[in-house]
Amino acid sequence: MTTLDTEIVVIGSGAGGAVTAATLARAGRDVTVLEEGPWVDPDALEPFSLAEMVAKYRHQGGSAALGAPPVAYAEGRCIGGSTEINSGLWHRLPAELAEEWRRRHTIAEFTPTVLDAYADRVEQDLSVAKVPGEPPLSSTILERGAAALDWRSVEFARVFRYDRDQRGTKQTMARTLIPRAVESGATILPDCRVDRLVRKGDRIVGVRCTRRREDGTDEDLTVRAEQVFVCGGAIQTPALLQRSGIRANIGSGLKLHPTIRVAARFPHPIDHADVPMHRITEFGPALEIGGSASRRSHVALALSDSTADYGDAMSDWKNVSIYYAATHDGVGRVTTLPGLRSPLVTYRLTEADMSRLARGLLLLGEALMAAGATELYPSITGAPVVRRRDDLVQWWESVNRSRSNLMTVHMTSSVRIGEDRTRTGADSFGRVWGLANLRVNDASLLPDAPGVNPQSTIMTIALRNADHFLAHA
Repeated sequence: MTTLDTEIVVIGSGAGGAVTAATLARAGRDVTVLEEGPWVDPDALEPFSLAEMVAKYRHQGGSAALGAPPVAYAEGRCIGGSTEINSGLWHRLPAELAEEWRRRHTIAEFTPTVLDAYADRVEQDLSVAKVPGEPPLSSTILERGAAALDWRSVEFARVFRYDRDQRGTKQTMARTLIPRAVESGATILPDCRVDRLVRKGDRIVGVRCTRRREDGTDEDLTVRAEQVFVCGGAIQTPALLQRSGIRANIGSGLKLHPTIRVAARFPHPIDHADVPMHRITEFGPALEIGGSASRRSHVALALSDSTADYGDAMSDWKNVSIYYAATHDGVGRVTTLPGLRSPLVTYRLTEADMSRLARGLLLLGEALMAAGATELYPSITGAPVVRRRDDLVQWWESVNRSRSNLMTVHMTSSVRIGEDRTRTGADSFGRVWGLANLRVNDASLLPDAPGVNPQSTIMTIALRNADHFLAHA
């Protein structure tokens, strides 16, 4: 067995882990980052391609929260985590939601003023901007549909850097904060799965890992550290803590953004190189309407979810784009089971939640029809293909637990921060209750689902927590 010593170990290299590692390394701390997945060059693979899914996604994209209905989800498993595979959309935590979380969970130093100051720093450190010039057609379709119905819509900024020719490059953690952490002296160990934390009294004294060597063989590795930050995300963080015997308020309260989709066919080609930046916000925060990646394989999967005869639409796939309606209702749990490497993830939607999704599906269909769509294929087994606006009502009864095909890319809230120890797994700054040197600093800390892409909120809170650590430890 190999043993390494470091001052601070950071487990995970996604939005939370990268901010943590870069901030602490720049402050002169000795930092080692452990990442279960490989280090894949951000420019090596086509975004949203099958090759990228195989290389960067956990289970090659095949994960699901069990329930009625189940919710498929995607996690990044590589250096940079899910920032390598997401759309890069950027939305600050709304002030009213920050205040609600602060009051409901008794979170110290969590005012909109404080959070906005940290968001400013993150945005300056990366590059957050709207698309220069005209957004792609797949995005303006949402704007056009909203305008025709007199609904509110907004174009989100993205974590992208644009050159003088207006070509954009997504500022993933593998392109930005992880290299900056290395420049400041941090050590990065990819292909290193953390099996469990070793506890002695109120401290974590070691991290036991299995590391894949370059020749494909495995070695046992123990990392001894004075301070431990777990940043594996809303699924893997509670799973690791539970495997290590840390269970109080860990894994419960999981929140998702369940989405129901429509593959929309238009009488003209749609660009498929990018993800729509526009969102219809008229029905927020309960419902958000947006668009997703629509490469050929995505279109095929979305069309097949309807189980309709989609052969003609697939042959015309360049005229098809995928849109969704999302809610942030329901609640789930992450549970480790003896003998299983992956945790059991479950999620429960109430009848009211299902009704909101049904309403969202009809509203989405209305917007797409108003934008000029000629055929709509919903992600509902056996639901009719809609070609006229008046026929959208047929979808209402189709949205039920046995026929709805739901998915998400946003998972949060499986640890939660706050000063009420009966409801949270960590204090206001991510220190796990009862342990002096163990902190969580990722999506699992969010007290609830934000209703929008959570990357900005995750990174903002992570920077706040890292600063608090530097000031007090």
